[in-house]
Amino acid sequence: MLNQRKPNTKQIWQVWIFYMVISANRSEEKATTQVCPSCDATHFCDCSSMDLSTIPSGLTTDVTGLNLSYNSIEHVRENDLKLGVNLRVLLLQFNQVRTIDKDSFIFLGNLEHLDLSNNKLTHLSPIWFRHLFSLQQLNIQGNLYITLGENPLFSNLKNLRYLHLGNNNSFSAIQKQDFDGIVVLEQLEIDGQRLRKYESGSLATVNSINHIIININDVQVLSVILEDLINSAICIELRNIAFNTANESSLLEPMSRSIMKKLVLKNVLFTDESVIRVLNILVQAKQFLELQVDDSVLRGTGKWHGQIEVNRESAIEVITVQKLAIEQFYLFSDLHGVENLLGNITKTTVVNTNVFLVPCSISRHFSSLLYLDLSENLLADPNLEHSSCKGAWPLLQTFNLSQNTLGDLEMTGRSLSHLKHLTHLDISRNNFGEIPGLCQWPENLKYLNISGTQIPKLTTCIPQTLEVLDVSSNILNDFRLKLPHLKELYIAKNKLKTLPDAPFIPNLVALRISRNKLTSFFKEEFGSFRKMETLDAGDNNFICSCEFLSFIQYQEGIANVLANWPENYICDSPSSVRGQQVKAAQLSLFECHRTLAVSLICILVVLIILFIVILGYKLHVIWYMKMTWAWLQAKRKPRKSHNHDFCYDAFVSYSERDSEWVENLMVQELENAIPPFKLCLHKRDFVPGKWIVDNIIDSIEKSHKTLFVLSEHFVQSEWCKYELEFSHFRLFDEHNDAAILILLEPIEEQTIPKRFCKLRKIMNTKTYLEWPLDENQQQIFWKNLKTALKSYDVILG
Repeated sequence: MLNQRKPNTKQIWQVWIFYMVISANRSEEKATTQVCPSCDATHFCDCSSMDLSTIPSGLTTDVTGLNLSYNSIEHVRENDLKLGVNLRVLLLQFNQVRTIDKDSFIFLGNLEHLDLSNNKLTHLSPIWFRHLFSLQQLNIQGNLYITLGENPLFSNLKNLRYLHLGNNNSFSAIQKQDFDGIVVLEQLEIDGQRLRKYESGSLATVNSINHIIININDVQVLSVILEDLINSAICIELRNIAFNTANESSLLEPMSRSIMKKLVLKNVLFTDESVIRVLNILVQAKQFLELQVDDSVLRGTGKWHGQIEVNRESAIEVITVQKLAIEQFYLFSDLHGVENLLGNITKTTVVNTNVFLVPCSISRHFSSLLYLDLSENLLADPNLEHSSCKGAWPLLQTFNLSQNTLGDLEMTGRSLSHLKHLTHLDISRNNFGEIPGLCQWPENLKYLNISGTQIPKLTTCIPQTLEVLDVSSNILNDFRLKLPHLKELYIAKNKLKTLPDAPFIPNLVALRISRNKLTSFFKEEFGSFRKMETLDAGDNNFICSCEFLSFIQYQEGIANVLANWPENYICDSPSSVRGQQVKAAQLSLFECHRTLAVSLICILVVLIILFIVILGYKLHVIWYMKMTWAWLQAKRKPRKSHNHDFCYDAFVSYSERDSEWVENLMVQELENAIPPFKLCLHKRDFVPGKWIVDNIIDSIEKSHKTLFVLSEHFVQSEWCKYELEFSHFRLFDEHNDAAILILLEPIEEQTIPKRFCKLRKIMNTKTYLEWPLDENQQQIFWKNLKTALKSYDVILG
C-alpha cells in the first residue's frame, strides 16, 4: 500500500494565491468589457447612473466629454484614460473612488474641467494634477481627506480659475503651502465645518479672488482667513455660521480694511447685539457696496443699541434680504438706529420676510432709493398708505409689491400717487377682484403688472400713461380699454375668445394672449395691429377652419411675428385634424368648400330625380306602380269559389270613344236577346263615390266574363289597361278563361304601347272576335259572341 502524503501549508497558499490572481484577472477582463454607448454629436458621452464599477472601455480620441457620475467606480487605473487626449470634461462625482494611480491623468493635457467630489479619497496627490496644464475647474469637495497634503497640490495648475475643496466630516486644517502656484481665481469654495486650524498667510499668495465661499462655523478661524483676503477678495460669501454676541461680530473687523465690494450671508444667525456691530464694520470698508442675506435668522425685536457710523464716501448702495426669519416679527420695532445707513442706498430687496409695515420715518430716509422690492410679504392697504407717506422714497422708479395682502386697487394707486418718478409698478398676485371706474396713479407710470389678482373686468381705473400692461392670470372675457400709448400687452391665462380691439391700442408692438379661449383670428384682425412685431397666441383651442388655415399658413411673414411657432399652435377641431400643429393641418375639399359641395350635391340630387322622373315617364313607371298597388289590393281579398253566383254575364271594357258602338249596338243586341244578357257598364253600374279601381275589380269579380272592345282608342286608355290587367289576374289566378276579345277595328301590333304587354300576349295566344263591316257577317258575329258568353269552360276559337 502506498502512503498518502498530505499537502503542506506552503502548497495550499500557493494554490490559493494562484486562484486569486486568476479570479482578479477575470474580474478585470469582465470589467473592461463595460461600454458606454451614450455619446452625442459633440462627442460628449453620458455614462452616469449606469452602475459601472470601472471606467468603461471603448474610449476613443474623439471623445471630448465623459460623465461617469453616480456610479460605483472605486479605482481609476493608469490606462483607463490613455486615449482621452482630447478630453475637455471629466465628471467622476458621486462614485466610490478610493484610489487613483499616479499616472491616471497623464494623457489629459487638454482637460479643462475635472470633478472628483463626493468620493472616498483619503489623501490627495499633486502627482495626479502635474500634467493637467489646461485645467480651469477642479472640484475635490466631499471626500475623506483631513488636509490637502504635505506638498503644494495645485502648483502646476496655472490656468485654474474655479476651485472647490474641503468636506464637513474630516477636513480640519489648511496649511501655508496649500495654495502655492495659484495667482488668480474666479471662485474658491472652502467646505470646513470641522476646520479648526488655518495657518496665517495660506491664502495671501492668491492675488485675486473674485468670489470666495467660506462654509465654516469657527469665528476665530474665519477671522484669520479674512485677514488674508483683505487685498484679494471682491465678493465674500459666508455660510452656516452664527454671530451671537457683539464680541463674535468684532472678529469680522478685517472686512473694514478689505477691498471687498459684496458680502453674502447664507444661513447665518444674528442677534440684536451682533447686528449693529456687523453693520458698523461693513460700512467702514471703502469699496463695500452690496449686502445680501439669504435664508438667515435674526433673533430679536430690533431694539438695537447705538447708531451706525456711516462714512458717506463708502456707504452701501444695495441691500438684498431673502427669507430672513424673524421669530418675533410682530414685536419688531421701527428700526431706529439704522437711519444713517439708508441715505445712499439705491436698491433694496426684502422678500419673504414677513414685512407688514415700513415706518414712515424709515421710508423718508431712503432719499436715494431707485428700486424697492417688498414682494412676498404681509403688506395690507392701510399699512402701505402709512409706509408710502408724503416724502417717502422721493426718487423711487421701480416698486415691486407682488404677493402681499393688498385688496383695494383704488387705495393702492392713491397711496403711491405722490411718487412722481415711479415708472414701474408690480402689484401682481394680490386679491383686488372688482376694480372701480376711476383711480389715482403716479403721473409717470409706464409699466403696471396686475396679473393674478382675480380681476373680472378692466375699467378706466387703469392709467392712460401705460406703455406696458400685464393682466395675465385673471378672469377677463374681453379687452376694450383705450390705452393710446400701450406698446406691450400681456393677457395670457384669461378667457378671451378674440383678439383685443386694435383701435383701442393703436401703438401695440407685442401681445401675449396664450392660454385663453381664442379659437381663431383672421387677416383683418391681425392686420389691424399695424405695429405688431410679436404675437404669442399659443396654447389656445384653435378651430382649424379653412379660412383660418389659409390665412395662417400662407400669410407672408406671419411666422416671424408668432412667438413659439409652430409647436404651441395646435388644432382642437375639427376632429380630422385634432392634435395636429396648425402649420401642418390640411382639410379636405368638402370641409373647405362646404357650401359649394352641398350646392353641387343638391344639384346632382335634383338632376338624378329629374332623370328618374323622365325615365319613369318614358317607361310608365308610375303607371306600373299604380297597377302594382291595385293588384296588391286585389290579392288581399279572399278568393271566390268557381261555383258562386255572378251578378253579370259580362263586364264590358271599352274606350269612351267607342261608347256609341258599345251602347247603341252591342248592349242593345245582347240585353234584348232571348234570353237577355246582363252587362256591367262603368257608366251605369259603378258605385258612386267608390274608388274607381275598386269599382273595376269588383265589377270584374262579379261578372262571369269580361268583354274587351279593342280599338285604337282602347290601347290609349289607362283604365282599359287596368281592366285588361285585372281580367288577366283572374285568368291566371283562378285558372279560367274569363276574357273575350272583340276587335272593333284592325290594330297593328307595333302600334300597341309597350305597357300593354298583357294585351300583346293575349292577342298572340287567344282567338278573338273581329267586328265585320259586312252586314251579312254581323249576324254571325253576334251569334258567336252570344255563344262565347254562354260558355263557361271554353273560349270561342
